[in-house]
Amino acid sequence: MDVLYFAWVRERIGVPRERVETAAATVSDLVEELRGREDRYAAAFADLSALRVALDQELSEFDSPLDGVREVAFFPPMTGG
Repeated sequence: MDVLYFAWVRERIGVPRERVETAAATVSDLVEELRGREDRYAAAFADLSALRVALDQELSEFDSPLDGVREVAFFPPMTGG
C-alpha cells in the first residue's frame, strides 16, 4: 500500500510517500511496524493524539482495519479560522 505523510510528519520522516508491504491488520498495527523501523518514524508517531489518518482519502480511526486499503495518509489535525 502507499503511505503518505504530510506537514511535520513528512519533515520528521524525510519522505512524502512510500510503498509499504505490511501484514498489519489495523492502522495501529501499521504504526507499530513503522515505529520499529528507525528513530525518525518513532519520533513522527510518538504522540498519536497529534495525528489524524485517512484511508483511501476518508478520515478514519487508528483502530480501523486495513483490509483492501490502498492508501494510508498521516497528517496533523487541520485548523480553521
